[in-house]
Formats: sequence, structure tokens, C-alpha cells
Amino acid sequence: MSTDTTTDTGEAELSDAELLEKTEAAAKRLRTAVAQAVVGQDAVVESMLVTLAARGHALLVGVPGLAKTLLVASLARALDLSFGRVQFTPDLLPADITGTDVLHEQHGSRTLRFMPGPIFHNLILADEINRTPPKTQAALLEAMQERKVTVGAATHPLPDPFQVFATRNPIEQEGTYPLPEAQLDRFLLEIHVDYPSEEEEREVARRTTSGKAPQIEPVLHAADVRAIGKLVPRIPVTDEAVSLAVSLCRATRPTTGKVAREVKEYVRYGAGPRGSQALVLAAKARAALRGEAAADVDDVRAMLVPALRHRIVLSYRAEADGVRDVDVLEAAAKSLR
Repeated sequence: MSTDTTTDTGEAELSDAELLEKTEAAAKRLRTAVAQAVVGQDAVVESMLVTLAARGHALLVGVPGLAKTLLVASLARALDLSFGRVQFTPDLLPADITGTDVLHEQHGSRTLRFMPGPIFHNLILADEINRTPPKTQAALLEAMQERKVTVGAATHPLPDPFQVFATRNPIEQEGTYPLPEAQLDRFLLEIHVDYPSEEEEREVARRTTSGKAPQIEPVLHAADVRAIGKLVPRIPVTDEAVSLAVSLCRATRPTTGKVAREVKEYVRYGAGPRGSQALVLAAKARAALRGEAAADVDDVRAMLVPALRHRIVLSYRAEADGVRDVDVLEAAAKSLR
């Protein structure tokens, strides 16, 4: 890692070692802050923090009522970032999310003035992204990739940081527009939000009916988030970890050499090279959040499922046999041992 870094505000420089220590402490404070509003979901929060540190975007998958919106909003408050929520519907147009030029009249003259859309915030919740037509989905996904919006002849940069957490309901399929595989590949992680435990559910019922709204105080600011995002790519990664990330991706491709039986039988298309990149970057982010000086094979293995599950395409036979993406990935990982 490099020896020092300069803050955006011109404050005293911090070495990468000092910034790494600060990142570990910040991650602990963020987990505590989010826990004031959200009961449980520790693994989900951890994956969201990895996404945040890696300056990526994530897809949150879960049935209604599992606090997906609350998770993102709570994280935004704890980071002192602006938060925008877009409810995707079948009649939503690209201009409804990116913004548009409007005619402005003043002192007898007319000019076009850009009216920013709801994505001009730091943290965006794209709620039920699969409920809007492909054209509108593409507008958001293009903004995610380019971090800017072009309307007419003008290009408007999005705030920094700018990160999207999109939700998808896995049980309602009528009137939905599934994201194409090429678009899913733009998300760093796919995070599944599961039901809480019985004890956690009792605490949820108790908290949400008490009439007391949780108060989350900011523990970081935008400049801190930017500094962490710049640190993560500088985190060293072992050669073994990079080799494992590449091998895991190649092990999901049914036409590549010797692979697991489950991959041969149930996978139509495996993860591409972007999957290897996502695995390494997520491993670096995980290491940084834990205060580790380098990412290793344990970090890669920990991020295997969220980084690759949306990058493999299962066959109809997999659905018929009840085989899940996580089953295939676990079999691919075992085939390398």
C-alpha cells in the first residue's frame, strides 16, 4: 500500500495504515448504528458495507417486509449521506429518474433548465427494479456505470459517492421485467435478505409497535466514504487469492475443462471475467473493513456466493430438480479442493 493519502478537505494526511485502522473502527460504529433501527440481518449489513467500501452497487433480494428499505435508509443516515428512493412501476419513464430539461421563463426570456431526478443523491434505493420496463431499467443502469446523466446535449455528474441498492421481490413474477444477465453483471453483489429468527422477530414486533422512532446519529461523512473507497483498490491481495478467484469463476463454466457434475448438468452460462474482478474487489473491501493489511483466500471464499450467484445462468432442469445457485457454487468450490 502507498505510504500516505490526502483528504478531500485538505486536512492532515493519513497513511494507509492509519486509514485502514480508521476504516475498521468506522465499520464497527456503522454496524452498531444500523442495529439501532434494524434487528439482526448481520450478514446483510456486512455485505452492504462491503459494497459501500468497494464503491459498487448491490441487488437486495427478499420477500416484502424484511426491512430492505429501512436497511438502506439507516445506512444513509449513519453515513450522513443524502438518500433517494425510487419506486419502480410499469409506467415509469427514464426521465422520471434521471431528470429532464424544463422550460423556464424569466424577464420575458425562455431558457431550458435541467431539473434533476431522484437519482441525484448519494445512496439510492431502487425499489422493485424488475417492475419497470427495460428502457427505464437501462437508464438507471447506465447512470450506475457512468456515474453521470446525459440529457439533451448536456452531461450532469452524479454526486460522489453515488451507489445504488436495488431491491427485487423473488415471489411476485406477474407484471415484472426480469433484468437481463448483462445488466445483472453490473451489480457487484447480490445480497439475499432472509427471514429473521424467532427471537429477532419478537424484538421486531416489540420495537415497531412502541411508537418510538430510532434515532441514528451520523458516524461518518461523505469525505470519509470517499477516502475508504480510494483505499480499497490499494489493499494488497495475495497471488493465491487472485488465482482462487479466477479458478472459482472458471469452475462455474460448463464448457471449461473439468468441472463439477452440478455445473455440467445445471448451468447454461457461467460467470465471466467481471466475476473474477468482483470477487477480488469484494475480498479487498472485506479485508479493509476488518482492518486486515491484505486480502487472502478466506476473503475470496467469504464473498463467493454474493459476488457470483447473479452471474451464473441456471437451466430449466435446475429449477425442476430444485437446485439453487448457491448449491452450484458450493459444488464448484468443492471441485477445486
